[in-house]
Amino acid sequence: MTTTLRAADGRAEIATNSAERSAAETVVAALVNQKAAESAGQITFTVPAELESLVTIILTSVAKGERITVGSLPDTLTTSVAADQLGVSRPTLMKWVASGELSSHKVGTHTRIRTEDVIAFRRARLERQSRALDELRALDEQWGL
Repeated sequence: MTTTLRAADGRAEIATNSAERSAAETVVAALVNQKAAESAGQITFTVPAELESLVTIILTSVAKGERITVGSLPDTLTTSVAADQLGVSRPTLMKWVASGELSSHKVGTHTRIRTEDVIAFRRARLERQSRALDELRALDEQWGL
């Protein structure tokens, strides 16, 4: 299942899993082969079920005229890149690593963090923030503030 993370600034990041990546490789190969054979300007293919939500998200954004940025991250991140992905300073990230809130591993003397762990940490953090906001709204309604 495609994971969509929403940031406070309205941005959305989509994190794919291994099944989606595998299905995408198959589609890319089919597109390359079919494009070479087609000359009419249209390519027809079946979207694998694993990619349905991903393609829907992208095409919906295109249909709305929204700007789309596509990027990729390696499986393992440096602490600087991980901090950037989480929107925090590197010292804050290192505090989370030291306290065990965010798992990491060493490559020589350098700390590295798996991209999957950063995404999971960010998702949990956004969910906590959303719950806190919901609780604050409930208090506001309760007290009529």
